[in-house]
Amino acid sequence: MSAVIDIQGVEKTYNRRIKALRGVDMTVGKGEIFGLLGPNGAGKSTLVKIMMTVISPTKCSGTVLGSKVGDKATLQQIGYLPEHHRFPPYLTGRQVLEHFGALSGIQRKQRKTKASELLELVGMDSWHKDKLGSYSKGMRQRVGLAQALMNDPKLVVLDEPTDGVDPSGRRDIRNILTHLKDEGRTVFLNSHLLSELEMVCDRVAIMVHGLVRTQGTIDELTAEQSGFVITTASPITDAIKSEMTNPTMPQLVQGTSDTTISFKTSDASAVQPAIDTLRKNNIVIQSAGFKRPSLEDLFMQVVDTNDGARPGAISGGKSPNKPSSKPSSKPAKGGANS
Repeated sequence: MSAVIDIQGVEKTYNRRIKALRGVDMTVGKGEIFGLLGPNGAGKSTLVKIMMTVISPTKCSGTVLGSKVGDKATLQQIGYLPEHHRFPPYLTGRQVLEHFGALSGIQRKQRKTKASELLELVGMDSWHKDKLGSYSKGMRQRVGLAQALMNDPKLVVLDEPTDGVDPSGRRDIRNILTHLKDEGRTVFLNSHLLSELEMVCDRVAIMVHGLVRTQGTIDELTAEQSGFVITTASPITDAIKSEMTNPTMPQLVQGTSDTTISFKTSDASAVQPAIDTLRKNNIVIQSAGFKRPSLEDLFMQVVDTNDGARPGAISGGKSPNKPSSKPSSKPAKGGANS
């Protein structure tokens, strides 16, 4: 995997005692959509600001787009949407895009063309002459996403891009992100909307207390908890379970109740003997199928395991152990996406 972001040992300490980042290691591959998750105070925004050179790390090694972290010239190849962005309310949507295009050194004719293309992409072409002061929050988010693309970036960093956007708008943004991936761009998302990330991300990382506790594809990270689950109308006795524990069948996992059993497999045919055993014992089967924990389940497990109940950066003390597409609809003016 060719790495667009490859960082190791990133640390950030405020006032010599508040440790926001405690040695972050992270790799993001070229052309993937990568999601960064974590509870409030985990250090996600601090890490993003370091990558964007907004703040300096206390300690850091690694690269972004092949250049050392902190290299200002690299920013010309990055599109960035901050979490709490603010655009002058007296500017129109088009003026915002053309302004950022000018800051990126794009020629006047080219940036007008680019602005038109991006306004259409984010579904704001019908409102490009209206001032931002009249936009809903969701509409401002769309314009913010468009400005992050004005410089034709290789890496797009988006901090809470669907904040304030309604379900229809979130679907449109997912389509845009997929469109960017299809173009070969890398998308780095920082968001607390786990269901949204689960639908669009190729890989995710979960941060707790300034450390990346786990990262990988959702399938990889949930493999141990995934399996073929059978739910019955009556209890499954130990005697019946013993009939299902033999070398010819998948590993039997203890169920959450006496009417649920799980096997370490996704192959329905592999558990057919177990289904036959249940039927032979006159056990009525209510449901049967492969079940994988959701991203939310994974998130809560990682956070709870790493004492994530305590929000915020840690003051002093020793560091905890390190862990092992184009939109089809347009927004309604005047608050449809707020």
